Amino acid sequence: MKAKVQKETGGKREMITWQEWCYIIGGYLSGSILYSYLLPKALKGIDITAESPDGNPGTANAFTCAGIPIGILVLCMELLKGYLPVHLALREVNPARWSFALILAAPVFGHACPFLQPQKGGKAIAVSFGVLLGLVPFWLPVLSLAALYLIFSLVIVIEPHFYRSVCTFVLFSVSVFCRVAMTGISVGCCLISAVVIRNHYARYRGEQMSVRLVLHR
Repeated sequence: MKAKVQKETGGKREMITWQEWCYIIGGYLSGSILYSYLLPKALKGIDITAESPDGNPGTANAFTCAGIPIGILVLCMELLKGYLPVHLALREVNPARWSFALILAAPVFGHACPFLQPQKGGKAIAVSFGVLLGLVPFWLPVLSLAALYLIFSLVIVIEPHFYRSVCTFVLFSVSVFCRVAMTGISVGCCLISAVVIRNHYARYRGEQMSVRLVLHR
């Protein structure tokens, strides 16, 4: 890794470099490619926003509406469009810089608010996992998000999915912010959570929340 992880010093407000702007803009444009909508449309002529109950151009709806093979392809591409910009940036940009937070959030914001159709974005869960995988060998963020989703899906079951995702991303952002000292990563994870939660609320349909322990069925 070329970028050295160092603490920010001197309390100076650092300017975003041209290189960082390239990663931010490139990440946003990468995130703006909605594979979950485009691939089912191109390969099977299926518009998942029209056929799914919530109209979300997301990976789960690609599986449901277009089938498992296309769903797997969509998942891989949605992960990759988040992973690649962050992975490349991590080789050159110090993740302790506050500007790295914008690099982290850019692909997620791109999916949530695409360049050509800003009102047609998705909930941005799969791309968020891709972004966090791009941080490896910093495993804590992606493992924290995965663990919280598993807990709220298998142990303390929160339904429907809207509430499960909101609770997961709220606790995820708090956990990473408290446990990761590097500003770019901790603030970036908070920005990701804010974008995901905002887009979930945009599709909220008044569902009632239920919580149950699996052992108390």
